[in-house]
Amino acid sequence: MTNLNIPLSVLNLAPVREGGDQKQAIDDLVDLAQATEEMGYERYWIAEHHNTPTLVSSATSMLIKHTLENTNSIRVGSGGVMLPNHSPLIVAEQFGTMETLYPNRVDLGLGRAPGTDQLTASAIRRSNHDAVHDFPSDIKDLLQYFGPENKQGYVKAFPGVGKDVPLYILGSSTDSARLAANLGLPYAFAAHFAPHQMDAAIDLYRRNFQPSEYLSEPYMMICLNVIAAETDEEAKFEKTTLDQFFLNVVRGTSNPLSPPDEDVINQFRDAEWQMVHNMSKTSLVGSPETIKEQLTQFQSRYDIDELMAVTYIYDRDKQKRSYQILKDVVDGNV
Repeated sequence: MTNLNIPLSVLNLAPVREGGDQKQAIDDLVDLAQATEEMGYERYWIAEHHNTPTLVSSATSMLIKHTLENTNSIRVGSGGVMLPNHSPLIVAEQFGTMETLYPNRVDLGLGRAPGTDQLTASAIRRSNHDAVHDFPSDIKDLLQYFGPENKQGYVKAFPGVGKDVPLYILGSSTDSARLAANLGLPYAFAAHFAPHQMDAAIDLYRRNFQPSEYLSEPYMMICLNVIAAETDEEAKFEKTTLDQFFLNVVRGTSNPLSPPDEDVINQFRDAEWQMVHNMSKTSLVGSPETIKEQLTQFQSRYDIDELMAVTYIYDRDKQKRSYQILKDVVDGNV
């Protein structure tokens, strides 16, 4: 029998909604964290993006700290920190500080992409050095900085030493899957925007996993778009907000998170619609019963250890309701 009773988590890019502003987007981020904490979600991750006026998640660690201080029990972390943009020592100090303030509630998800365009990436790093290639060694540095005193070098992270902040490798390709397997770390795959390599990445990670002091067996997390509503028709209507979000990506535009509009599909060129469809094709969309059926099929095929949901719904109450429906499905209440 397929097991749907898996941990559920949340990913948030902190989008600015149409008619709102950046302060409202941050308030919305905290409000959703409080709501999903009350529902019983496991963790709440905040992404890192730069030079995007409709996303306010550039200073990710500050938003994590802000969310931690306005919640009580849910784990809060990065989904992820784009490590090539940062010094591992500074990351260790920041997350070590948060772990000191909020023990056993901090996660550090790590990605190798810049989270922006190349010109902005150059402005962030202020160097011609291609830090993407340092990703594996930077992760090892972080593991050392968070490790015990007797494994430290001359340079140490204070606070950070002995904090054992859990690291998660994020990816949308097989490269990060191989790295997570080799290091014996949990792996989170970004199927919410790049599902085409999901099967290969899951298989590679599980087949090549090397047990470590951090993890004895593979731990596979998948991030999916989830749009749940009372009926299939309502969910499909609400999904047009997600379609418009991805159209931004395809066209390179920066429109805020828009209200649902079923006529918007008619504005897509065929090639644009195909690209949007390819990015979102593994989404869970529908009524409680449909979500249960879709998730059952997904779990029977992949048997993942944790599902992370990202839900682009314009109406805040309907967004929360979507997360509650997903939780009800997993808890066996549907």
